[in-house]
Amino acid sequence: MATTDDHLRFFPYEEPYPNQRAAMDRVGNALARGQDVLFEGAPGTGKTLSALVPALAHAREHDRTVVITTNVHQQMRQFVADARAINAVEPINAVVFRGKSSMCHIDVDYQECQTLRDTTRSLVEDRQEREQLQQRAQQLRDRVRDGDEEAAEAYEAVTEELETLEDSVEETASNVCDYYRQNLTGDTDDFFAWLFDDVRTPDEIYQYADERGFCGYELLKEGMEDVELVVCNYHHLLDPTIREQFFRWLDRDPEQVITVFDEAHNVADAARDHATRTLTENTLESALEELSETDDSRAEPARNVLEAFTDALRETYDSALGFGERERIDEEWTDVPIANDDRRDDLTLSFLDRYAGRGIRAECELALQLGERLDDQYEEAYRNGETTTRRECHLLQAAAFVNSWMDDNGELGHHPMVAVRRDAGSGDVYGRAELYTCIPREVTEELFSEVYASVLMSATLRPFDVTEDVLGVESAVTLAYELAYPEENRRTYAVDTPALFASERDDPETQETVASTLADAIRVTPGNTLVFFPSYSEAERYYELLDANPRVGSVFLDEPGTRAEELRQRFVDSDDAALCTSLWGTLAEGVSFDGDDAHTVAVVGVPYPHLSERTEAVQEAYDRAFAERSRDAGWEYAVEIPTIRKTRQALGRVIRSPTEIGVRLLLDRRYTTADMGEYGVRDTFPSEERSEIVDVSPEKLKFGMLNFYGDHDAYDGSPPTP
Repeated sequence: MATTDDHLRFFPYEEPYPNQRAAMDRVGNALARGQDVLFEGAPGTGKTLSALVPALAHAREHDRTVVITTNVHQQMRQFVADARAINAVEPINAVVFRGKSSMCHIDVDYQECQTLRDTTRSLVEDRQEREQLQQRAQQLRDRVRDGDEEAAEAYEAVTEELETLEDSVEETASNVCDYYRQNLTGDTDDFFAWLFDDVRTPDEIYQYADERGFCGYELLKEGMEDVELVVCNYHHLLDPTIREQFFRWLDRDPEQVITVFDEAHNVADAARDHATRTLTENTLESALEELSETDDSRAEPARNVLEAFTDALRETYDSALGFGERERIDEEWTDVPIANDDRRDDLTLSFLDRYAGRGIRAECELALQLGERLDDQYEEAYRNGETTTRRECHLLQAAAFVNSWMDDNGELGHHPMVAVRRDAGSGDVYGRAELYTCIPREVTEELFSEVYASVLMSATLRPFDVTEDVLGVESAVTLAYELAYPEENRRTYAVDTPALFASERDDPETQETVASTLADAIRVTPGNTLVFFPSYSEAERYYELLDANPRVGSVFLDEPGTRAEELRQRFVDSDDAALCTSLWGTLAEGVSFDGDDAHTVAVVGVPYPHLSERTEAVQEAYDRAFAERSRDAGWEYAVEIPTIRKTRQALGRVIRSPTEIGVRLLLDRRYTTADMGEYGVRDTFPSEERSEIVDVSPEKLKFGMLNFYGDHDAYDGSPPTP
């Protein structure tokens, strides 16, 4: 079996954190057996290196590639920093990969880029062939002048071929990418020498390539063969189509790949998003417009299907919108319920009622065939320079969706939805049909079964059996390391403020109690305080109450659409400030508040997700899919466990090293040991975390915090007066 010493050459620092050495050893042994790993470790305890170091050691020994991925921007930056540190002590070939749209030098979409790449390659190859033919023609011409009759016949054939090639070059030359052409014709040795001299970020690659006229994205793809480490976003692995291409760029079969997922508690939601399919009314209208432009015999059956579906979509959301609701629709998608308990959904029923063709599936197939033909025509027209942009085939998209709608609608885990929004330009309201994927393992199970092994790590991955069920991970090794830093350096209080049920949040007495308790906590904290709420609206409510309190210093508000990193920096640059934000925002996880950045963190309320139709659909699907595992699997798997994970993530924003001190607050009676019946959530926390939680009344909280911070000499001067 592997030992920690075998892979410590990849460890870039002097000494591992507590538990880090044991974690590396266990991960290494699991990889040697080809087993997946579910790894929970408290925030700031070095999970990334605990997984990455043994994975790289295994990959080098067995000729495999490690792909480490996250959906959190700050974690991506941390991966780069860790990879650079590793490269400094043990050189590795590593690349950091990002989507094409953010690295394109000429700002075209994916399909247009594909066509430009193909036409550019054809042009370069044709010009190379033309040069060879011109040289051959010159040789034959010289022989003809010397009286060689056989050469005359060959010369005529070569010149004819040259004329044909000239026409091809002329047609192709108008639609090419000059950056990609430089990739094919220029000297790229210096680029790859620079690329692998260190671990380069996508922004660095873009700038370096742009200055030299290269396409950095395509060069990066070429350089991914034989790399030991790839850093990327979730979608490179969770989207099945992208994943297949991604492994091809790596020149690796799936069984030669080790995947490492950071913030793995987010994988389920990300997989659900990647599997969900949508079709807008605008796309349907564009598809019908395409059909009006063709005289193909398949256009009529295609129109039968798509006109009926378009009319049904409009009728469905028009009927569902109540009086005055249409006027209140804004530019964000708003769900319109269409599902029924005892029959098919309203959109399908309307579609079936309106359809008058010869069979939906048969005519869908004809529509798909015609869509593929039109798509080929658009490709050819762009390739030949007949059009300046690569036209998108909306008929192909619409037919594929309607076909899936009829095949998968009603199957377990596929929930039919309709949504509406207002067009920002025209002001018109239009709709969207959606097949919402409720069970993420439909996406993830195939991934985890086909790669060699995976390490899924998070500070909040337990209960492990639930993670295994939801993602389809089998026979995994499970590791859980609690916060190994000195317990005397932290306090966790459950404050007996009123339970913030939806019916209680507007109560003035409740708001006064919560705001007063928060003001006390902020005032006695020697430094900054983070305050998390179940929503942005609640954050704004208490921001206004705290900002108006003369006992409280600077208060910052995180709002939707604000740049989180800029706000974080202004906050940490302050002294004795408070930051109000949402638990569902970007600052609740994957963002570090180290050292003196923040000493107290408070979670106000239990952050249950908004109980929308989507949440209810997931609950119902889980109830059916996992009925044998739990009597109330829907609520437990879809609501309660993700909610407490969200709370635990927020608490982990402070105390990120053995020397840090801090206080963590849970403000809501449901966190205490009070008898709250089915509403209590204390028991959902892991046992070792429960054992640290101390119940306290709102009026006594400030004294407990004063004693804690005073015992650690945290105050610069005299402590605040209670």
